[in-house]
Amino acid sequence: METLEPLKHIEAGVLRVAYFEAGPADGKPVFLMHGFPYDIHAYVEVAPMLAAAGCRVIVPYLRGYGATRFLHAATPRSGEQAALGADLLALMNALKVPRAVLAGYDWGGRAACVVAALWPERCAGLVSYNSYNIQNIARGMEPDTAENEHRLWYQYYFHCERGRAGLAKDRRGITKLLWKLWSPTWRFDDATFERSAAAFDNPDFVDVVVQSYRHRFGLVPGDPAYADIERRLSAQPAITVPCITFDGADDGVRDPAPASVHAARFTGPRSHRIVPGVGHNMPQEVPRVFADAVLELVALHTS
Repeated sequence: METLEPLKHIEAGVLRVAYFEAGPADGKPVFLMHGFPYDIHAYVEVAPMLAAAGCRVIVPYLRGYGATRFLHAATPRSGEQAALGADLLALMNALKVPRAVLAGYDWGGRAACVVAALWPERCAGLVSYNSYNIQNIARGMEPDTAENEHRLWYQYYFHCERGRAGLAKDRRGITKLLWKLWSPTWRFDDATFERSAAAFDNPDFVDVVVQSYRHRFGLVPGDPAYADIERRLSAQPAITVPCITFDGADDGVRDPAPASVHAARFTGPRSHRIVPGVGHNMPQEVPRVFADAVLELVALHTS
């Protein structure tokens, strides 16, 4: 089974980031950002496609995943959106990448959206699954429809200490169930899951996940180091860079939505596409479609 190896490591912000890199060093840079509960192998087919097309491809493990580690024990193990965006920006700085196409889904898509919204000069283009992926924490406690509340059971589970203990006790059981529920038409095998599940053995995984799902509802404070970023995100800033956004027709977390739902949050060029037969883990389910979207934006960056 293919893997994204060997890994490189670099100190960036509060982390020592583990990442995979492929393609020519002078190629147009692309960052591919994974979500929860997945890892860099969501891009095991996308990354080689982009490298073969001449891109410099960088696929990092997020904080709390894989071989990425915090530099200091005292750093809060926060999974809040501001931290994810700050991590991506710090990685770009550490790698001396002034501008790149950013692509991702779930947590990784959120990091990409944060950078695109707050530092647009660093983002040559954005591929975002589930469109505008910046949380409106001020409205986090407003109830949703019964069907949508049902889908978010795992978030409410992590709000209590029983959920923390459950995740610590059975990381694989919970995350594999989420894979099945979120991508009901994707037929992955045990080996594919285990290749990614190894990333959840990171010693900070449980703390980062739990903080993330509590913070987005305003139940716990964030890391003070990111307070200004969270303040800026609370205004729900528009994304002005060229974008391709996706929804999956079979996504078990969010129903597909027309472009109009998020139109006010995208003030630059945007193409929105609903992909049939696709669940939540789009780059791993339909890698060619995802890679082609990235290349569309790379071509704009080149021209």
